[in-house]
Amino acid sequence: MANSKIVMGIDDLPMWQSIDRQGLELQCCDDCATFRYPPAPLCPTCLSLAATWTPVAGTGTVLSWVVFHKKYFDDHLPPYNSVAVQLPEGPILISQLQGPQPEGNWIGREVALAYAEHAGRMQHHVRLADTPLGSQGADADLKKSHDA
Repeated sequence: MANSKIVMGIDDLPMWQSIDRQGLELQCCDDCATFRYPPAPLCPTCLSLAATWTPVAGTGTVLSWVVFHKKYFDDHLPPYNSVAVQLPEGPILISQLQGPQPEGNWIGREVALAYAEHAGRMQHHVRLADTPLGSQGADADLKKSHDA
């Protein structure tokens, strides 16, 4: 097995640079204002080529979640979770929920984007919106779950 790696397409560099700066930016169509993720050369709504990299609000709502109990990558030790988060701008972002985990159903829970170093690069994750940054070891939980 190996560590997970960034998949860098021709349109992805500005997004990863914004993650390095700890402020996610996505393409926003200059013609119809549709945000797109993953990055792409044209707008899926109006097919315009014109777009501007725009900061997102940094919040979202959990649409779906799963806890993996099998090891797929050396840098993601089981059990670990994966969440699908609907951003208020429209796109759905796949991330990990760090820090205190909700009991029961996670769907509909409000989350906030956060960032931490992972395998030599900056990586986004989410935390429950009502959990202050740095409380209950959110960053420590990310480090613990990813150190291999």
